Amino acid sequence: MSAPTIGRPGLCSTYCRELREPMAGTAPEATGWLVVEQPGPWGKKAPTQSHLDPEFGAKIDTDAQKADLRFGLIRSPGRHPDAHPRSHQVYVASTLPGRSWLLGGSVADPKMLTELDLMAVSRGDRAAAIRSLPELAPVNEPVLLVCTNGKRDECCALLGRPIVKALAAQAPGRVWEANHLGGHRFAPTATLLPAGIMYGQLDVETAATLLAAADRGETVLEKLRGRSTWTKRGQFAEITVRNLIGEAGLDALSVVAEDLETVTVRHADGRLWTVEVTSEPADPPRPESCGKEPFAMSILRAGTVTTGESR
Repeated sequence: MSAPTIGRPGLCSTYCRELREPMAGTAPEATGWLVVEQPGPWGKKAPTQSHLDPEFGAKIDTDAQKADLRFGLIRSPGRHPDAHPRSHQVYVASTLPGRSWLLGGSVADPKMLTELDLMAVSRGDRAAAIRSLPELAPVNEPVLLVCTNGKRDECCALLGRPIVKALAAQAPGRVWEANHLGGHRFAPTATLLPAGIMYGQLDVETAATLLAAADRGETVLEKLRGRSTWTKRGQFAEITVRNLIGEAGLDALSVVAEDLETVTVRHADGRLWTVEVTSEPADPPRPESCGKEPFAMSILRAGTVTTGESR
């Protein structure tokens, strides 16, 4: 993507890049994800402003939030005709380390998702999720969702769609447009399922690297916003430890404790790190989305990191 496009004045993402705002600890929080293919136009609030039935969209979105899941819409790149009956691709993911899995399938009607056991997804119970909606089956290859909803934020459409178009040709069926992933000012933003690993300020090369790394069970530290499994402070602490030790293993680290001042991160081999995590007002204030007024949001900072070993 050319520098002039990335640097277009007036966009929240341009302002964010100019300020070099850190991205660690900015991913939305969710232990699992549920997305359904819905072609056609998306409004600012796509679950209720699209060709999806708005009453159903509002209900499934609310029910997913209650189960600590993130619900969203996806569509394939290019034109999106939606004037005839068709099946809808569905992906369901658990993001929990050691219990990360991805299910996929097609449903004749998105309303069939009301049968899905959302709490089973939240606790990482794959068998129970499949029993509740037999149309689903395990998917072995990770998929990448890239935010492209211009009605939500101009940056996402302008910067996200070229990535989807280019990468979809390299990895057919594994790259989808998504309606909203949060953090518009970090556009282009993306989520890798099933792990719930989120990235910002992507380009085509980095996005392709993410998919290749995920196939190896690894993550990429560059442009990492965090894993949605954890709180924002937990995400920040995990990334701090990853950078400290150069750990790329996707499920090598877990957040095991958190209090007002510190977050404890454990490695699969038993090592522990306690990270002091503080926050400070972002200076200068900045808009979180195009068209919004700047405000003094917080930026996370790392203090002392102490090491130990679990017993």
